[in-house]
Amino acid sequence: MNRSELARIAQAMVAKGKGILAADESTGTIAKRFAAIQLDSTEEHRRAYRELLFTAPGAPESISGVILYDETIRQKTADGTPFAQYLTQHGIVPGIKVDRGAKPLAGFPGETVTEGLDGLRERLIEYYKLGARFAKWRAVIDIGPTMPSAFGIEANAHALARYAALCQENGIVPIVEPEVLMDGGHSIERCEEVTDATLDCVFKQLQAHRIYLEGMVLKPNMVIAGKKAAVQASPEAVAQATVRCLKRHVPPAVPGIAFLSGGQSPTEATLHLSLINRAGALPWAVTFSYGRALQETALKAWGGRNADFKAGQLEFARRARLNGLASTGSYQPEMEKAA
Repeated sequence: MNRSELARIAQAMVAKGKGILAADESTGTIAKRFAAIQLDSTEEHRRAYRELLFTAPGAPESISGVILYDETIRQKTADGTPFAQYLTQHGIVPGIKVDRGAKPLAGFPGETVTEGLDGLRERLIEYYKLGARFAKWRAVIDIGPTMPSAFGIEANAHALARYAALCQENGIVPIVEPEVLMDGGHSIERCEEVTDATLDCVFKQLQAHRIYLEGMVLKPNMVIAGKKAAVQASPEAVAQATVRCLKRHVPPAVPGIAFLSGGQSPTEATLHLSLINRAGALPWAVTFSYGRALQETALKAWGGRNADFKAGQLEFARRARLNGLASTGSYQPEMEKAA
């Protein structure tokens, strides 16, 4: 493991004014997104859509890295350049999703644990050869009346740490993603309590597994009320609770935090990120690793129509630019109209 190279890549992933595009939707998830624009999910449609995003003019000014899916890292642009090679040539770090999804945790009804450790070392070696320089593993923590259990959190934290160790062994920067879901009707206070417990356990496991903190990126949820909660916290309250929670648990050695959007609307996710960055001096770079919040409006603008390929690219570049501004705290909601 070359520690200085891991640290260099991690720093590049959280470069000032830039963030990460999550384009690692599974074939099932992208099929649902395409269904919303009445487009068949064929391999060529998936390839064309990813090309629209990756080659959007201006995107490298706001996008530092892209998380790819197994199919996507093997695909090429229309002129035959492998996607990972194209991204690297444009100063964007290619990454890869390596987990195999959240599966029911036996003995703990309603809770899940993420699978995919079996054979991971061999897959990481292959992905490195294909051009990936970082990876992503998502753990899912759901909030319910009796959930999550301490064991449920620990099982996921342990898997995240084992994954991170295998990544670093193979020269790949791990994105560590413990997602406390915003589904349900819980309050922002309950979300903060669960996020506190989750991050506490995750960093204990990372340290036990001898993870080089300077060579990783954290991808957490924001502290936010559940979607079905009767009382929704103000954007300012979300920013305050999120910063409080991160300062308690994330060591300053971690170079950056790249938030997931977790079901927030594109404008909500951008505003929250900007307010978090305005909350005073933070010891880490704080940016985005958004999927739907970066893609939703671009997908609609394109609509699967060749004639609207450029319109989709313009919309993607616009959202990327607004989130780049949010990562420095300089986004304002009125920019939505001007952009």
